[in-house]
Amino acid sequence: MPNRLAQETSPYLQQHAENPVDWYAWGPEALAESKRSGKPILLSVGYSACHWCHVMAHESFEDEGVARVMNELFVNVKVDREERPDIDQIYQVAQALLTQRNGGWPLTMFLTPDQVPFFGGTYFPKTARYGLPGFPDLLQRVRKFYDDNAAEIGTQNRELVSMLGRTQPTSQADPSSFTREPIEKAVQNLEAMFDGEHGGFGGAPKFPHPDSIELLLRHHAATGAENSRVMAEFTLTKMAEGGIYDQVGGGFARYSVDERWAIPHFEKMLYDNGWLLRLYAEAWTATRNPLFERICDETAAWVMREMQSPEGGYYSSLDADSDGEEGKFYVWTVDEIRALLDTSEFGIASAAWGLDRAANFEGKHWHLVVARPIAEVARELDMNEGAAQQFLDSARTKLRNEREKRVRPGRDEKILTSWNALMIAGMARAARVFGRADWVASARKALDFIRSTLWQDGKLLATYKDGRAHLDAYLDDHAFLLEALLEVMQAEFRPGDLEWATELGEKLLEDFEDGEGGGFFFTSHHHEKLIHRPKSGPDNATPSGNGVAAWMLNRLAFLTGEMRYSHAAARTLALFWAQLERHPSGFGSLLAALEEYLEPPRTIIVSGARADFATWRELLDTAFAPASIALFIPAGTTEIPAVLAKPAGDSVNAWVCEGVTCLPPVASCEELRAALELPKMPGPSTASSISRSRS
Repeated sequence: MPNRLAQETSPYLQQHAENPVDWYAWGPEALAESKRSGKPILLSVGYSACHWCHVMAHESFEDEGVARVMNELFVNVKVDREERPDIDQIYQVAQALLTQRNGGWPLTMFLTPDQVPFFGGTYFPKTARYGLPGFPDLLQRVRKFYDDNAAEIGTQNRELVSMLGRTQPTSQADPSSFTREPIEKAVQNLEAMFDGEHGGFGGAPKFPHPDSIELLLRHHAATGAENSRVMAEFTLTKMAEGGIYDQVGGGFARYSVDERWAIPHFEKMLYDNGWLLRLYAEAWTATRNPLFERICDETAAWVMREMQSPEGGYYSSLDADSDGEEGKFYVWTVDEIRALLDTSEFGIASAAWGLDRAANFEGKHWHLVVARPIAEVARELDMNEGAAQQFLDSARTKLRNEREKRVRPGRDEKILTSWNALMIAGMARAARVFGRADWVASARKALDFIRSTLWQDGKLLATYKDGRAHLDAYLDDHAFLLEALLEVMQAEFRPGDLEWATELGEKLLEDFEDGEGGGFFFTSHHHEKLIHRPKSGPDNATPSGNGVAAWMLNRLAFLTGEMRYSHAAARTLALFWAQLERHPSGFGSLLAALEEYLEPPRTIIVSGARADFATWRELLDTAFAPASIALFIPAGTTEIPAVLAKPAGDSVNAWVCEGVTCLPPVASCEELRAALELPKMPGPSTASSISRSRS
């Protein structure tokens, strides 16, 4: 018989519905049973694309003997960290405090009935190996320790809860003391960590760290520092040429296991690709590197082809595994590739992808990377570069079509508000840069889905699947959605979007802000009471909720004239100021908020007939101006704040506003270019090879 998890929306929990383990989902029923029975809680946290989560499930949770021990000794609770990031955050920190080791997934924690952990770890094998005890033996020992050491556990638990409380920031800096020093120090830190051979920061395993690259691009925009641009462009190029990027189907994997970006951990997450799509589009405006446009084109195509639901929302992730093996869907033998391609295609592909070199995956398979630039391959083969690129593109198409016949990785089809917001923002930004009406439509479709399904009676929900939306939304959901709305408004202005953004701004202040201490809690004031209520500031795999909230609220203040939003941003920066001074390179989103607090974002309002906007859009949407907001508001638009309402004329006019001060209107693109001090750069149609379809 299926266990209780069969009733859950999470595909990860449903994967465990047939386990012989008597699983509970986190909630009142499980907590009450622990208190009633006196059994401690075994908390297992993971997610559907997690390789080692699958390994532990197959080894232990599907085993009748192991399940019998689990059921006898513990109340077993399974959590999807993507649906319950509040639970995951708390117990990841607790695990680090208890063990002095980094956490990860699967997370395995043992809790008292009052939810406080007394022991934990990550993956445990069924039988002892890797220096780890066997899981059934560990279960027996943990339960015996729990039964025999109640007083010691009680003392430890009180100290642990106190330590969790001490992880909260407590700085109360005066906003008048804010300077750019943390930004400059962060850039210096990144310069010291920069891998000049392979790009990125530090060694293996190597993560994309879009927050750091974004910081470098903004620093280049603000100061003209060439080294910041070079580090950003080099890293993005190396990632795009590596195996962390799917050279056949588009999109990025979560991280590379080596320092060269060659072999990824093959799972693909929506959040990475949303953030990176926006980043590559922004980097193109700074560099006009045609590779970056191709990466945006292929990644957006992959998202719309494989990750957007018929209802409109974006799915969460693709597994690393298929047919029981990690990476099996993505890797090739040379013979497989040779059989699919004609002689010319194979000659180009072999040279470009390094098929003439030793196998790079487990000694017998090739995971495709760019071994030589196509220009170099063309020179070696004495042929036209354009023709060589056509052969490579044809080879890529044939490989993708053949790959579609393989057993596909599992897809987690739940729709998360926060991750959707990241993809909406990325799709909308890339759409503006490259003039892609289809990408705007994709972003709008997802945004409309969230509004119709996950925004209910003025309340935002966190997750949706199989016709059911539920779970109170978190800080990240509100902050990221606010950012998505501000991006979509720049691609296609609708007064209703600004109205919704304002509602989200109010929700952030009413339901999440710590009015006394500053900053925003991860959970709302009405959320279930847990043993800790985090207020985190650093960026991780996703941007910091506090950073994005402060950044976007400050922007919202200048779009609405409501300066309470900017004051909340200042209080957030004041709370984290001590951390920004000590360790600034981990706080990219908060540093962006700091930059735009010190020098308010520039707002450009273009008003006139919608049909006459095209050349103005070409100028503004492709400009490298990350601290600017450009809104195209058709003449006659009503129900907008006074700061955006500009007098209608017979032709298009633009207003450039620095903070609350606006320059006189300009009536030509050249005047606007001069007012913004924008350089004359190569036009998009001549700087890249991908055709544009500007609307």
